[in-house]
Amino acid sequence: MSFSEKLRTEKLLSFTLVVLTLCVGILIGTLISVDWGVRAAKGSQAAPGATPLTIPNPVELSTAFSQIAKEVEPSVVHITVKYLPKAPAQTRNRRRAIPAPGDEGNGDGDSGNGFEQFFQFFGNPFGGGPEMPGAQGGEALGSGVVVDRAGYILTNNHVVDKADSIKVKFTGDPASYDAKVIGVDDQTDLAVIRVEGKTNVVAAKIGNSDAVQVGDWAVAIGSPFDFQNTVTAGIISATGRDIPDGGSTQYQHFLQTDAAINPGNSGGPLLNIRGELIGINTAIASTTRGYQGIGFALPINTAAGVYNQIIKNGKVTRGSIGINYSPDDNATRANLQIAGVSDGVFISSVEAGGPAEKAGIKDGDVIVSINGKPVKDGNDLVSVVVATPIGTTVDLGVVRDGKHSDYKVAVGDITQVFAERFGNGSVQPGGVKPEATAAKFGMQIQQLTDQKRQSLGIKQSGGVVIESVEPNSFAEEIGLVPGDVIFSINRQPVNSVTDVERVETTLRGGQPVSFRVLRKTGPNGEWAPVYPAGVLPNSVQ
Repeated sequence: MSFSEKLRTEKLLSFTLVVLTLCVGILIGTLISVDWGVRAAKGSQAAPGATPLTIPNPVELSTAFSQIAKEVEPSVVHITVKYLPKAPAQTRNRRRAIPAPGDEGNGDGDSGNGFEQFFQFFGNPFGGGPEMPGAQGGEALGSGVVVDRAGYILTNNHVVDKADSIKVKFTGDPASYDAKVIGVDDQTDLAVIRVEGKTNVVAAKIGNSDAVQVGDWAVAIGSPFDFQNTVTAGIISATGRDIPDGGSTQYQHFLQTDAAINPGNSGGPLLNIRGELIGINTAIASTTRGYQGIGFALPINTAAGVYNQIIKNGKVTRGSIGINYSPDDNATRANLQIAGVSDGVFISSVEAGGPAEKAGIKDGDVIVSINGKPVKDGNDLVSVVVATPIGTTVDLGVVRDGKHSDYKVAVGDITQVFAERFGNGSVQPGGVKPEATAAKFGMQIQQLTDQKRQSLGIKQSGGVVIESVEPNSFAEEIGLVPGDVIFSINRQPVNSVTDVERVETTLRGGQPVSFRVLRKTGPNGEWAPVYPAGVLPNSVQ
């Protein structure tokens, strides 16, 4: 082999070796890179072995309660009431619930004891309220339910009692609407208010509370603790529940439920599984003033009767036959046994001049039937009598000295039969308090009823009486005082609260206003005319 051939061979071998070395290096580098990359990927995973979650397609589950919420929430309203500051001497008497914890009023009233601490009409946890607004005034809250597309709303009387202003909010509507009281019934703690300026109002479907049974589903909707549109569900725990020593009246027989009811639910609806209104949430039994599974709603059948009277007459009139009966106790059961009956109403006294006395019924008699239907206890008797139109005759089956007799008794007006108890100026027929209306002058006024006029010794017809005057108001500035009876404003006759409201619409700030009122003056309290007058401040519109 020549030198040149030997040199070419060596160069080829060297080139081949270099190429082989490069190939081996590339291969080794690739393997190392892959190995470390895998190790790095494994090392960066936060949860080794975890599998990503996958969201399934939406599937409707049980729709019963959600459907109720969708259908009824537009009919449930949030109510806010305000109370203007009152001078201590002018602070108005308000209905004291037993005791008043705070959903619709936070007061400093008596704490009560025994079962009175257990049974709660609501009060407002946010301060102020109808139970005891105090000198500083305040704000309170509650719920209500629309029952008529014309804007009429059922709520509790203790929610709106004596409020200076009422505001209503609807679901999905940020606006607040003014509302006014149409009428109230203290005996059932119900009020009818009407919202103004709201269109497309949706009314709840009315159910029949007589069909409600223990164990039925129950749904409550309201604004507990100011959380609007809160929906809770439970069952009916009892029907026809009376609250012994709990502040309830003989006209209140409640549906009991364990659906959560809290301060702020007052006046809101209790519904059945079909979304029908079966009750108005009114009270709870609690040792903590909050939900403990025992809530009470006034049955809608009772509420509807009250509502129908209020929208027709502006008040509730109840019938009476003029008797007082004994409670269900050992003495009464013994008297029934002596009379030879197991059930009935033992008459402890008969009101002089009342329907029962005129019909010949006496104390010691036992009423065992009314209109042919058995009477087990006082509730059976009262429920029929109060639902009977005044002047209508009822047939009473009576046992006296072991003998059964029938009597026809004409039902009378309770305010006339028991005039001393129900017929005074502070209570209207059926125990309904006269409605106080706020006037823009800074005072609360009431209609002067014929009975009140007679008791005051006022012969002139018409007029409205001033219940209270707000401190630092126009009314106080010109010298109007509680007890004054207004007969004219700017020479326009005042015969009703409506007349005052009509005159108010014509007045603006800066205009002169003159009142003609009767006021008790002199040492003997004679009524004399006075003429307070002044110029409305520009802030009064």
